[in-house]
Amino acid sequence: MQLVAYGINHTTAPVHIREQLAFNAEVLPVALASLQQCSGVVESVIISTCNRTEVYCHIADDHEDNVCEWLHDFHKQSAGSLNEFIYRHQDHDVIRHLLRVSCGLDSMVLGEPQILGQIKTAYSQALHAKTVGKSLGRLFQHSFTVAKQVRTDTAIGSSPVSVAFAAVSLAKQIFSNLADSTALLIGAGETIELAARHLHDNGVGQIIIANRTIERAHTLAEQVNGFAISLSEMPNHLAEADIVMSSTASQLPILGKGSVERALKQRKRKPMFMVDIAVPRDIEPEVGTLEDVYLYCVDDLHDIIEENLQSRRDAALQAEEIIDSQVEHFIGWLRTQDAVPVIKAIRERAEEESNHLLEKSLKQLEQGVPADQILNDLARTLTKKLLHEPSRQLRQSGFNTDNNLIEAARSLFNIKD
Repeated sequence: MQLVAYGINHTTAPVHIREQLAFNAEVLPVALASLQQCSGVVESVIISTCNRTEVYCHIADDHEDNVCEWLHDFHKQSAGSLNEFIYRHQDHDVIRHLLRVSCGLDSMVLGEPQILGQIKTAYSQALHAKTVGKSLGRLFQHSFTVAKQVRTDTAIGSSPVSVAFAAVSLAKQIFSNLADSTALLIGAGETIELAARHLHDNGVGQIIIANRTIERAHTLAEQVNGFAISLSEMPNHLAEADIVMSSTASQLPILGKGSVERALKQRKRKPMFMVDIAVPRDIEPEVGTLEDVYLYCVDDLHDIIEENLQSRRDAALQAEEIIDSQVEHFIGWLRTQDAVPVIKAIRERAEEESNHLLEKSLKQLEQGVPADQILNDLARTLTKKLLHEPSRQLRQSGFNTDNNLIEAARSLFNIKD
């Protein structure tokens, strides 16, 4: 058995490739069930965000390539067609990679905290789907602990840098006074919530939250003194928006070139700043060709998020040291699992011997044999039976001048010279 991970992220694949391998929340249970049926797969977890899709598996030896084949097949891609964008990790490298991802060291924004919540959600979904067992369960729980340690012991999260923060920073560059601007935020997930808070903290004039579920939109709007609308109402409010940020789980664009053109006419060509954080994209790429529209997708934010990252880079070096030690810690736990079947067999044999002798002793007690005699015989006989085979093996190893077993016995029974 081995641990494997296959994935793509913002460094290995552009957004139009990441779109092809993304899993939305609705399809994820189906995907997990399908992956679990893949030959050799024992456990599985799927992480899918706007910047990455990763599949983690505990799988039988020589079956690891099945995961990559499944990834192509599930998304109806030609076999191997996306291999150039996909990275593969195995065993120790899987552990290190997940710990780095959980700590935000593999994110577009170094040290961003959102990914940890997304990983916890992915883990919960896998638990619900019953695709997590002992190995992946322990690994993901370990990653959560390490991420917390890194946050506590380093300055990795000291500056408020995230995709949402980068988007708001860009908006501030385009609109010198946010107090005169209206922001339309589409969606109500974590990224949109962060964007709403950043906009509110920076004094934006008005915030409109549009979401498929109006109740969630209302909840977020109340927190930032905005107001909520349904997605069906969005076309009526688009012309009011100076800033549009979108991050939904829709599989199709929800803002097309035509609707934006109509909004621009109503605005009398007043510029619109639009950020599409979703994967797959919420805003048709053709919208970016329109005059007076500044359209950015997640990949375009890369230059902005380089600002104020030096402290995080220094903290990342400390985090890597923590991760190095924690990788070894988890590998140590994995090694202990090799001993579990042996420990179980030893315990079962000892219990079998003790139960047999206890049954014999109880019969002797019923026959009137003195209790002290029975206890002495029981202790002496049990000791002989438990130590007979180890003693025989040690004598044989001495005869064969094999000192390895003798030294192992000294360690096993903590025998000092």
